[in-house]
Amino acid sequence: MTDQWDEAVDLIVAGTGVAALATAVTAADAGLKVLMLESTDRWGGSSSMSGGGLWLPNNPLMKRDGVADSREEALAYLEETVGDAGPATSRKRKEAFVDGIGGFVELAERHGVQFARSTDYPDYYPELPGGKIGRAIEVEPFDVRRIGDWWQTSRGNGSGVPAPVKTDDFWLLSRAWSTPGGFTRGARVVFRTLGTALRGKKAVGMGSAVTAALMEVALRLGVQVRLSSPVTELVVSEGRVTGVRTTKDGQTTAIRAERGVMLAGGGFDHNAEWRERYQGVDGADSSGSRGNVGTAIEVAREIGAAVDLMDDAWWGGSIPPVTPEGSAAFLVSERSMPFTIIVDGAGERFANESESYVDLGHHMLEHSKSVPGSYWMVSDARHARRYLRSYALDPRANKAMAEAGIMVKAPTLADLALRIGVDPARLAATVERFNGFARSGIDADFARGNSAYDRYYGDPLVRPNPNLGPLEKGPFEAVRVVPGDLGTKGGLVTDENARVLREDGSVIDGLYAAGNNSASVMGRTYPGPGSTLGPASVFGHLAGLHAAGKL
Repeated sequence: MTDQWDEAVDLIVAGTGVAALATAVTAADAGLKVLMLESTDRWGGSSSMSGGGLWLPNNPLMKRDGVADSREEALAYLEETVGDAGPATSRKRKEAFVDGIGGFVELAERHGVQFARSTDYPDYYPELPGGKIGRAIEVEPFDVRRIGDWWQTSRGNGSGVPAPVKTDDFWLLSRAWSTPGGFTRGARVVFRTLGTALRGKKAVGMGSAVTAALMEVALRLGVQVRLSSPVTELVVSEGRVTGVRTTKDGQTTAIRAERGVMLAGGGFDHNAEWRERYQGVDGADSSGSRGNVGTAIEVAREIGAAVDLMDDAWWGGSIPPVTPEGSAAFLVSERSMPFTIIVDGAGERFANESESYVDLGHHMLEHSKSVPGSYWMVSDARHARRYLRSYALDPRANKAMAEAGIMVKAPTLADLALRIGVDPARLAATVERFNGFARSGIDADFARGNSAYDRYYGDPLVRPNPNLGPLEKGPFEAVRVVPGDLGTKGGLVTDENARVLREDGSVIDGLYAAGNNSASVMGRTYPGPGSTLGPASVFGHLAGLHAAGKL
């Protein structure tokens, strides 16, 4: 409690990712004076480094395109995939998410944000009741010159793809020189890049685009943004959060928040102590922003906030960083393409390599309990020759991975097995069995290629199964794979209006949370592309409305 305030605003937002920006834009649109406080010297968080997709079922773009979807189907699908994983996944929160989608999209569009549908991207379990194809949306490539010098401090500047590439491009770009559709999409991206440059624009796509587009709106609406200004304490008066203390350049400032405080400061991806305590990993293989150390969660816990899902993350197979300062390479399309498998320390397959990355990550973590040793993605020469592999584009990085023993090549499978510490006979048996599946088109062990999600990243010219291709042509390659993540998904428990709750379920008045510092409405799964940013945007929007008295 304090009687000495250095300044006052209506709403304070801790963080600058999609959840924070959606909150700020919504509240400012409603006439509130908003201040965003970013703990690091770069804004945008993990959102700006992401693929930029937002999974938003039954969204306005689908309705305009005449694509069938409904509230009932979206909720049925969420019940099938998410189920009951605790208070974060309550029916009320699922309904609030689905019902809040239209309002967020329409508000952002009203302020000039241009969205596009990822028309061919399936839900991750499209065969389940309520599953669909084409529910994800993203922001069109954005000219960062529109935000002036703010682009220089975006975390997406230098971390994202420095070109106007869209999430909906990548499934075809990965086979740009092996299929006609891939070549056509690659040419389209080249012409799009040249066209924007010739028009004097500096366009970026994906996560950089969505954060930059929302930041432009926030700045236009008068939102103040301060970097290197972490929230160190929540100020409470008579049971209500009334402001924060923040530090900058060694100076502490007390700022009053008349309508409340939103915590949208990211998870605890790089808090090694918490990662070990809750998850048994150190976080070194996380692809999340380095600024995500759990500060927002900690300040709320200090005033009695409840947490949940702290043992979980947005897991996925990743290639570990070469150096402690480096970043892990999150694998999506590469592991799904033909002519490759992932094996455990015994040289055997253990899961469907093409499944949702969260599922694969969970399988890796569970399997490690019974089979020790490293995981390896093993491929034959065609995998490297036919497909664009994001982790292998830089020759210098390839050399560094080879020197670190992360990328290993050999003329024969037997030689490769010896070099990665796997029994040659067992690896040979695994490959022989898999090659039989590839020729028949049926993966009798793990059903790889059965789902439309698997096939999205497959090669349609490989038959009879676009995800299966025999490993028989040398030289062979093995890349070490670890259970990495896009960030943690556990944190503060919130209600349907994004208000933070205590352990007894009561509301902490004046305190909101959204994004990865809150326990995810998606529970322990990943229903579709953009299941991090989709709920982050919607619950940020709902918090902004609630703080403005609109809910």
